[in-house]
Amino acid sequence: MFSRIATRACKPAAFGAAAGLKPQPRCFSVTAASLANRAVALGSKGRQMPSTISRATEPVSGVEATLTIRDGPVFRGTAFGANANISGEAVFTTSLVGYPESMTDPSYRGQIIVFTQPLIGNYGVPSNMRDHYNLLKYFESPHIQCAGVVVADVAEKYSHWTAVESLGDWCAREGIPAISGVDTREIVTFLREQGSSLARISIGDEYDADEDESFVDPGQINLVKRVSTKAPFVVEAPNPKYHIALIDCGVKENILRSLVSRGASVTVFPYNFKIQKVADNFDGVFISNGPGDPTHCQETVYNLRTLMETSQVPIMGICLGHQLLALAVGARTIKLKYGNRAHNIPALDVTTGQCHITSQNHGYAVDASSLPKEWKEYFVNLNDGSNEGMRHTSRPIFSTQFHPEAKGGPMDSSYLFDKYIEDVMAFKGTQQVYKDNRPSQLMLDIMSRERVGVQPEPLANAA
Repeated sequence: MFSRIATRACKPAAFGAAAGLKPQPRCFSVTAASLANRAVALGSKGRQMPSTISRATEPVSGVEATLTIRDGPVFRGTAFGANANISGEAVFTTSLVGYPESMTDPSYRGQIIVFTQPLIGNYGVPSNMRDHYNLLKYFESPHIQCAGVVVADVAEKYSHWTAVESLGDWCAREGIPAISGVDTREIVTFLREQGSSLARISIGDEYDADEDESFVDPGQINLVKRVSTKAPFVVEAPNPKYHIALIDCGVKENILRSLVSRGASVTVFPYNFKIQKVADNFDGVFISNGPGDPTHCQETVYNLRTLMETSQVPIMGICLGHQLLALAVGARTIKLKYGNRAHNIPALDVTTGQCHITSQNHGYAVDASSLPKEWKEYFVNLNDGSNEGMRHTSRPIFSTQFHPEAKGGPMDSSYLFDKYIEDVMAFKGTQQVYKDNRPSQLMLDIMSRERVGVQPEPLANAA
């Protein structure tokens, strides 16, 4: 019912070029101030972080904690954050900064992040302030998404003008256990040699590694289903020129910001929404990042395949969106040994020969040798030679494995959003009948401004 209402609400009026009709002015004008006022008037809070969630605990400090890697070593340290035991996939990131962005990135759902940077938490955790697009300014989603945190040394005292709480207090409020005082170099060495492994953080008594059933494998769970909005919501751009449909597989705030800051209002749909049925009401389709194995998202793959068969709309994908697009065209994906998670990975643009320093977070990759003949490799990872993007030889469709929005991280490849908007603009210019696809006032009034029905929960719960 809701999808039908939303479709009618965003359905534009057509203007016949042959009849000499010109696009009529909109009946409303959107400014940053009016956007904020409307959000307040409608009672919308945006994608705002609540003060507490159900799994919050009192912060723990000075308590013994254990990191147990399945079929691997056991590391003993000191607990901080939440008083809870969790399991997940242990992965490492070499990023030097940006732990608030990394921890709130939905692509990390179900994973225990091992930070190679020795000291974490020294600049604290910022507030849930929103920008003039009503998006979270310092986080990539409303909650911490990773299952747990492992650091060599945690800063209990912090210093930064944006900080409002410590890393330990934030983790406790979000129900995320963490461990410090362990040799992260040894952990990373093991993960590089053996690959990303299942692990468990236990607070207090030592965990019995023989109890394999206590290790939850996030690779067997459809994590995208957990992080994707359950109903459409809209992010409005001031004076929008375009209207983009975004498939939410775990979208980061800065991807939304990168689109709306370029004049595109964005309607965000659940990952399995039949986008092919409403694509004509939009100027472009975008597929977001997200967690887990892309083969779990067969509905999305089918919808994308049908979309490309029935519509010429420009398409861009990032990270998991890149992998899903590849599956939709008949290519294969593979699981990397330990993935690529960092803010300093070189990627070569094979069309220009330029090298870009990129921000990445993925454990799967597209097998470039399986791409159909009408698809070409776009970017290549200069560290391991894995695929980092693809493009269609004649249609406005391309995708990247890395994150061009890069917050935190380098901004080398943010021009790809400009390229996508140029594709959208060119597509609109080729239409014989002008269609004003911008969201109507009715649609803006009835649509949510935040993700719907998404709350973090332990992986041990029902998938």
